[in-house]
Amino acid sequence: MPDFVPAKLRPRSVHLYTLSVGSIGLCIVLWIRAKTIGEDERGNAERRALFVGLWPPMFWLMGDAARRLEEKHDRRRWFGA
Repeated sequence: MPDFVPAKLRPRSVHLYTLSVGSIGLCIVLWIRAKTIGEDERGNAERRALFVGLWPPMFWLMGDAARRLEEKHDRRRWFGA
């Protein structure tokens, strides 16, 4: 299967795992912030925090896919294929 994106432009798995953990922190910060603002804007702020809370599993799975691709390329380089 051909790789359409050059290896230099692909995000590394470490970057995607970091984004996953960082989005958990961002979700917590947004949720705490939602509790400190007025009642009329609280619902929108809570929805924003929940939306950001959906990101970590996506970034983590993308990191897993990138890790598998990195391992595949490392194996190819090792065995000369």
